[in-house]
Amino acid sequence: MSDSTRTIQVEALARVEGEGRFKVRLEDGKVVRSEFSIFEPPRYFEGLLRGRSFRDAPDVTSRICGICPIAYIMGASQAMEDALGWQVPRPIVDLRRLIYCGEWIQSHVLHTHLLHAPDFLGLQDSIQLAQSNRSLVENGLAAKKTGNRLMEVIGGRSVHPVNTRVGGFYRAPAAEAVRALIPELERGEALSVAALEAFAGFDFPDLEMDYLFVALRHEADYPIAEGRVVSSAGLDIGVEAFPEHFEEHQVPHSNALQGATLDGRPYLVGPLARFNLNADRLPADILGLAEKAGLAPDCRNPFKSLLARQVEVIYAFREAARLARAYTPPEPGFVEGPLRAGVGHGITEAPRGICYHRYEIAEDGAILAATIVPPTSQNQRQIELDLVGTVERFHDLDDEALQWRCEQAIRNYDPCISCATHFLTLDVERA
Repeated sequence: MSDSTRTIQVEALARVEGEGRFKVRLEDGKVVRSEFSIFEPPRYFEGLLRGRSFRDAPDVTSRICGICPIAYIMGASQAMEDALGWQVPRPIVDLRRLIYCGEWIQSHVLHTHLLHAPDFLGLQDSIQLAQSNRSLVENGLAAKKTGNRLMEVIGGRSVHPVNTRVGGFYRAPAAEAVRALIPELERGEALSVAALEAFAGFDFPDLEMDYLFVALRHEADYPIAEGRVVSSAGLDIGVEAFPEHFEEHQVPHSNALQGATLDGRPYLVGPLARFNLNADRLPADILGLAEKAGLAPDCRNPFKSLLARQVEVIYAFREAARLARAYTPPEPGFVEGPLRAGVGHGITEAPRGICYHRYEIAEDGAILAATIVPPTSQNQRQIELDLVGTVERFHDLDDEALQWRCEQAIRNYDPCISCATHFLTLDVERA
C-alpha cells in the first residue's frame, strides 16, 4: 500500500474478558497518532477487599482470572504472610512451586497450541489447525490436561483451587497421589519438546523492539513464585521496593491503568522478559533446545514469545517432576502465627508476567487497603508500542493482511480465551 495517509481503527478488541480498541493514523508510513483503548469497566477488586479478613484475600483475588488463579492466590498469600511476619517453611514453599508449575503448563499450552499457533499458519482457529495438524492439537490438549490434573491433585480442583490458604494448604496431598503424576509429567515434557521443534519451523515476522525487560530473579532457580525484581537496565530490588520504582497511571483514552517506571518508561513483563533475564537459570539442555529453535538470550522479537512460552512449558514439566519425586507431605500443611497490624508485599511470576500485591491490615486482621498490579496493566503501554512498531514495519500490507498482523501482535501477549479469535474489526480511511 502506497497511500500517504491511512487511518486504521480496530473497533472491537477483547482482552482478559474485557473490551478495547486500537486506532492509529499513518502519514507516509509513520505513525503520527495512536490510541490503544481499554473500555472494560472497573471491577473494583481492591475496593471489595477493604474490611474483609486477611484470610479472604487469596480466594477473592483468584477470581480476577480463571486461567491463572494461582498467581493471585500466591501473591496475596505471600503479601499477607509478609505483613504478619509468618515464616513459611521450605516444604510448603516447594508445594506452592509445584502447583504453580501446573498453572504455567495449562495456561501456556492453551495459548501456544490453541490460540497463537494458528496465526503463524494462516489459520483462523484451532479447529482449522486440528484439521491440518491433528497431532499438534491432541498433544497440546494432553499436556494441558496434565497441568490441570496437577492443580487438581494439590489444590482440590483445577479452576479456582480450594485447598490453598494464607500460610500454606488446608491439607497436604498424599505422597502417593503426587508421585502418581510423574509418568504424566515425563510424557508431557516429551510432548512439549516435540511441539517446540514444530513451532521452530514457523515463519516469525521480522520485528525487533527496544524493550525494558522486568522479571523476578531467584538466586538459584528459574523464577516462578520467589525472587527479587530485576530489569535489563540493571535494577535489582526486593519485592517491597516495587512501588518505589514502578507506578500505574491513567490515560484519557482508556479505562485501564498503564504501568511504567517512575520516570515514565514502559516495560515488558512475561515469558520473553523472564527468558532474557534468567536464561542462565535454565538447565543447559533446555537452553540448548531454545537456541536450536531460534530463541537466544537478548531476543527482542515479540513474535518469538511463542517460543519462550513453550520453553517454559518444557521447564515446568521438568521442574514439576523433580518436585514430585522429592515430595514428602508437610505436617501440618500450613503455618499460623499471631495477628498484628502491618503492610505486606508479594510478587510472583504469573504466566503473563509479574503480579504485584500490597496490603495494609489492622491489628484484628482486617484489610485496610489493597493494591494489585496485574501483568496486563504493566504491559498495556508496551502492547500499544508493539502495535505502532508492527503497523510501521508492515504498513505496505493490504488492510486484511495488516489486520491479521495486528491481531497476531496482540496475541503475543497471551490474551484470554474470549479474545482469542475474530476480535478485530479494521476500518481504513485513505486520503
